[in-house]
Amino acid sequence: MAKKPWYQNPEMIVAFSALVIGIVTTFTSIYSAAIDRAYARASVWPSVEIARGYGYDSFRYIVSNNGTGPAVIKYAKVTHDKKYLSQWRDINVFEEVTQSHIGKTVLSAQKTITPVLYKGNKVDDILKVDNLISIELCYCSIYDECWIVNRDNNPRPIEQCVIDDKHKFLQ
Repeated sequence: MAKKPWYQNPEMIVAFSALVIGIVTTFTSIYSAAIDRAYARASVWPSVEIARGYGYDSFRYIVSNNGTGPAVIKYAKVTHDKKYLSQWRDINVFEEVTQSHIGKTVLSAQKTITPVLYKGNKVDDILKVDNLISIELCYCSIYDECWIVNRDNNPRPIEQCVIDDKHKFLQ
């Protein structure tokens, strides 16, 4: 009886089939894990926006998280006429304001904070100064994916939130 080549033996065909199934299963598992990680990140993705609101007797800045997960705000940077501020009261027209801390906080999903609120008759003066104010926030997701957002509300991803202490807004 003639000897069959090794690849025609039934045991080798079964072994080769098992190998192919194992490889397909491995790639399917890797792909599934990647999809699961992407879904987990998307399910807790923060989206911070900065806005302002005003009426004839009030003015406020609003910071909201319209994403699906918490935003860990690492720092705030506020400038007025290209000068770094440490608090809102560094601007004369903001002497009589109600302030909330924004420099380092956790903003839950679908929540809003008002870092500064003014009520009074100087709204027109504040609106003139408002054009010279720049606000920048650096925030991260719980997976340490970080973004910087300013008043244009176009977040851009960055590796990590780093700021010089002398530029940090302390309020």
